[in-house]
Amino acid sequence: MVVSLPPQSQTSSLFYGVNNPYLKNGPKGFKEYKILKNGDTYLRIDLPGVPKKAAVEVSLWADDKGVEALVDAPKQHKHDSSQRTYCPIIGFMCGRCKVLRFTSQVCDGVLRLVLTPTARILGGRFLGGADWEETYFCSSAAHWLPYASDPTDPSLTGPVLEPNPSVNEGSPMAYESKRLPNGSLYVRVDMPGVPKDRFTVSVADGRVTVTGEAPAVSHDSDGRFYSGDVALLDTLITFRRRWIKTIVKDGVIRLIIPNL
Repeated sequence: MVVSLPPQSQTSSLFYGVNNPYLKNGPKGFKEYKILKNGDTYLRIDLPGVPKKAAVEVSLWADDKGVEALVDAPKQHKHDSSQRTYCPIIGFMCGRCKVLRFTSQVCDGVLRLVLTPTARILGGRFLGGADWEETYFCSSAAHWLPYASDPTDPSLTGPVLEPNPSVNEGSPMAYESKRLPNGSLYVRVDMPGVPKDRFTVSVADGRVTVTGEAPAVSHDSDGRFYSGDVALLDTLITFRRRWIKTIVKDGVIRLIIPNL
């Protein structure tokens, strides 16, 4: 018999990242942000299940102080409980700057944004008659984003998993399982940022383990490594890895594990 193995903390009481129970190393949090050298603001937002060619609707706020996105992650398998709809919100906590322009990209269940803020231009004329001009950008503290996070923040390690705050509809958690009519077990595991060829499924000591490696892309602070047991096998026969059907797409792996 095969039974689901809900996420468990990696120590006796703590998850390395409260955003994902399978995250073992790398940046934590559903979002991370940084101020680039040219003054732009970079954001990485986890939206597992969102296709690369999804129609991502990113729009400016009315006051140009931030952006919001609306995007769907469709049901990729008939056993998914539902589709998921995301609506991440990003805004500056700064009284001076506004968003001048932005670019967006979706890849492997991650939305990456680069926001270009308005800058302060200071200038004048030297005593000798030559003009001078210098551009100043606000500090990262001034551009603190209330809906993003510092990926090294120790508060992102803890005993309780958090739901994805960008989810408007559907499951906000990284794990889902369902017993099928034929006795098989269906499992969905979110590992945003992991390409299709970086997932590994293994069977050892009666446990089904999923591992994923997410490389650093664009301005990500680092890559991420995921690993965890997702099912427990209670059978006297040798269970073969090839008996497990896997569906990998957009930072999500789905498994159908037969009941023997």
